[in-house]
Amino acid sequence: MQASNASHSPTSWVQSFMRKNGRGFLVSVVVAVAAQFLSEHYGAPAMLMALLLGIAFHFLAEDESSPCKVGIDFTARTVLRFGVALLGARISIELMIGLGPQLIAVVIAGVILTILFGLLGARLLGRGWRFGILTGGSVAICGASAAMALSAILPKNEHSERNLIFTVLSVTVLSTVAMIAYPILTETFAFDDEISGVFLGGTIHDVAQVVGAGFSVSDRTGEVATMVKLIRVAMLAPVVLVISALVRRHADFAEEEGKRPPILPMFVVGFLIFAALNSFGVIPAVVSEAMASLSRWALLISIAAVGMKTSLKRILDVGGQAIALIVAETIFIALFVLAGVYYLHM
Repeated sequence: MQASNASHSPTSWVQSFMRKNGRGFLVSVVVAVAAQFLSEHYGAPAMLMALLLGIAFHFLAEDESSPCKVGIDFTARTVLRFGVALLGARISIELMIGLGPQLIAVVIAGVILTILFGLLGARLLGRGWRFGILTGGSVAICGASAAMALSAILPKNEHSERNLIFTVLSVTVLSTVAMIAYPILTETFAFDDEISGVFLGGTIHDVAQVVGAGFSVSDRTGEVATMVKLIRVAMLAPVVLVISALVRRHADFAEEEGKRPPILPMFVVGFLIFAALNSFGVIPAVVSEAMASLSRWALLISIAAVGMKTSLKRILDVGGQAIALIVAETIFIALFVLAGVYYLHM
């Protein structure tokens, strides 16, 4: 009896976990820390650096006998979902109400229509519906974070990891280009600080680039842009929930040995719980900031692991049509939000 209790003690569980997953997880952490260092010292996006460095270490996950493979798989899957759940601590109802119903409607409509545009574009270009949802959702919501969350609930096939890597790489590069180009557009159209913030927050893919672009215009633009971006981030939970329900009902799961996703993924439940707690003021500001930082690190570590799982050759196989689709989605949401804010402030 004592031996049985000892085998189930927290210490033995931790030891067992580290033996199984520790190497792969620690390698992912080292790559993420290196990516953060490069980002802070050379100005490159941390997500992009983590992805590229991860791809360079693909050999660690390529061989089934590699001692790191199991841990890398765990990090790419479970740590990712943990990071997405913690994103909810950044959301509050008060933050959304402050923007006004009309501008909120423009932002939400942009998210929904961009995903539908992605599905239509994927069909016209002969790409699968999974690819349309993955690229459309990542462009519409919050870049790499949305891509990883959507990938977690879509049925898997032989192209799933390649498509995820391509999407994360593409939205990160496009988001960096937008961070430089879009503030110039706000000056060209002579937008005031609030409209500039809505445009930047409603169109740029990743949160970090939104903050960079917004505060490069003015402090007020940066604050509004961040607020609008977090409204898009808040759309992650309902979008994942709806897509998960539709996939569960209509998709063919034969290639996954009949395995269906849950109706409500646990990481979405966590996201909603944290968002509700933050909205009611239960989470102190210092704790919310710590959770947001932990979420960012979890996503950075998991994207490093995702990079290790995919070879560069497979990414290059994705083709020009895929690049055309994600660029078209980026242009679509930019034009839609631009038209919306221009119409509301004529």
